[in-house]
Amino acid sequence: MLVLQDVHKVYGKNKEKQVAALQGINLSVDKGEIFGVVGFSGAGKSTLIRCVNLLERPTSGKVLINGVDLLTLSAKQLREQRKKIGMIFQNYNLLHSKTIFQNVAMPLTLEGKPKEFIKDKVTELLSFVGLEDRMNHYPEQLSGGQKQRVGIARALATDPDILLCDEATSALDPSTTESVLELLRKVREEFGVTILMITHEMNVIRDVCDKVAVIEGGKIVEQGSVIDVFTEPQTEIARSFVRTVLNDDTPNSIKELIKANSGKTYRIIFKGISTSAPLLSDTAKKFSVDLNVFHGMLTELQGIPFGNLLVNIQGDSEEIARAVQYMRDQEATVREVTQDAL
Repeated sequence: MLVLQDVHKVYGKNKEKQVAALQGINLSVDKGEIFGVVGFSGAGKSTLIRCVNLLERPTSGKVLINGVDLLTLSAKQLREQRKKIGMIFQNYNLLHSKTIFQNVAMPLTLEGKPKEFIKDKVTELLSFVGLEDRMNHYPEQLSGGQKQRVGIARALATDPDILLCDEATSALDPSTTESVLELLRKVREEFGVTILMITHEMNVIRDVCDKVAVIEGGKIVEQGSVIDVFTEPQTEIARSFVRTVLNDDTPNSIKELIKANSGKTYRIIFKGISTSAPLLSDTAKKFSVDLNVFHGMLTELQGIPFGNLLVNIQGDSEEIARAVQYMRDQEATVREVTQDAL
């Protein structure tokens, strides 16, 4: 559906003063997927998303939509392709001198659509986002969440295949953020729209995305399904983002408890069906070991149960090894935690 192949974006013509905003970006977003790109300020998120519709033209690489490389199109062909790419912004980008109806109608007006068609389409979209009673209001009369709903309605006016979301919730409070994310889920379900969003908020990734890529210094350093990146992040920056919503830092009191106990301590991560199984109980029954849960959490990611526990195991070293292997055979991730790593 949407593929970025080895995309580079360099600013500046003087080689000594050039800034590489994007370096070798490779992304593939499937049809109907919600794909999130997360990174700190200055990581290259906004440049990346603007390269998708060529608001920023990549220095090199390919931007493929349904197999068509946008970089090879004429200006006229690109305009036609852009009609199938909607975009919503952090600061809404609404025209304050126009009514809500007129703002949503703008893309259709520019296309020269008949007035009756525009009226029906805009009314339908405002009803979809829950603002049919505000069509004659002006942006300054709306809350931030309502303005973003207008932005979403406007982005859907041309029946896009792809919706780009540039920090769409970062200016909103948590409750309003959740309502906007719920609306984006509804957009995907009812219109089959593919969504690419950038954000610095990992809770947004957790709540709405199917897959995630982590960007740092203009490079994608990690990507995968949300459940995989959240449960087993491979890079330090991914771990730091995950900790903002799933803090697995070990409290000092637990560290002291681990140091004071004999045996070995393991971090046990389990997800999906293994979460509901009595894993620790079964392990204790099958092997001559004692298990003591020091610290942990149970939660849900994308509707999938997830557990992360610190467990002390005492017993004969061979029996401990057998118990650990048994838990791994049950699809749990088991890693020994040394005192130096605490």
